[in-house]
Amino acid sequence: MESSIVKSQAYGKDRVRVVRVVRHADGWQEIADYWVCCLLSGDKFESSFTKGDNRMVVATDSQKNTVYYLAKTLPAATVMVPEAFAAEIASFMVNKYAHVTSCQVKVTTKPWERMQFVGKAHPHSFLREGKETRWTEAVVTKTAPPSASALTVKLTSGFYDLEVLKTTNSSFTNFWRDELTTLPDMPDRLLSTKVLCQWQYLAKTLDALKAADFNAVYAGAKRNTLDAFANDPRAWVNASVQTTLYIMADRILGEFAAVDDVYYALPNIHYFPFDLTPFGLKNLQADAEVYMPIADPSGYITATVSRPPKARL
Repeated sequence: MESSIVKSQAYGKDRVRVVRVVRHADGWQEIADYWVCCLLSGDKFESSFTKGDNRMVVATDSQKNTVYYLAKTLPAATVMVPEAFAAEIASFMVNKYAHVTSCQVKVTTKPWERMQFVGKAHPHSFLREGKETRWTEAVVTKTAPPSASALTVKLTSGFYDLEVLKTTNSSFTNFWRDELTTLPDMPDRLLSTKVLCQWQYLAKTLDALKAADFNAVYAGAKRNTLDAFANDPRAWVNASVQTTLYIMADRILGEFAAVDDVYYALPNIHYFPFDLTPFGLKNLQADAEVYMPIADPSGYITATVSRPPKARL
């Protein structure tokens, strides 16, 4: 008898690099460039941990091969959308292997941008510089009885490393003060952050998910993030990063009915005016023009913003 029990387990293949090219008859070409992680779980795998019994183990190399097989055989329109591709891989795994209870697939991509020449998009040349990273994770789980119609899906998407900065229209004032407070009110400051944003979809079945326009939600989440950061006046006066975060998330929920909740993590990348008083120069408060970036420590603000319970019905 084993002295310990396996509380949870999953295994699979990570960092499967796959590139899919779509070639149209008119010479226009598209590219998707992914890192894929596929993890399987189920009670039948426990003996591989506790007894060294591998008879039920689907080799991680086979999982890798499946990713490439599906990248070739699925419709191009499915493969080119990370959410659709992840959901199809996960559902393929739980349908193919009766002893697989759940499959978790994460697809990460750093998108290529089409080159522009004289205002015209090039049909087959791309560049990638300073782009945020897009990702999605699909978890497909069997329910009883085990059939395609009994699969439940949890789909989460997002992006990270979207670095933004603005030189005005940000403030931090009227905060809690005590004997350990040294920070002065900052009625106008330089604000920078590296945005992590993720959202969860309402739909819980594969058929319902197919109605979602994943690319539109991704583009809209990024657009609302940038527009709220740069242009929304509610985030300008006496407003913290917390306020900006809430406005970003609220706008996404207001635009996309398919989204259930939105999570942000916003590290406050500090730029402080450098004190040039010893040199007879004014460079503080309203006179600030020269700043010193401070890497560590930094503020870190997170929140999940969701719909009220009644709005989900």
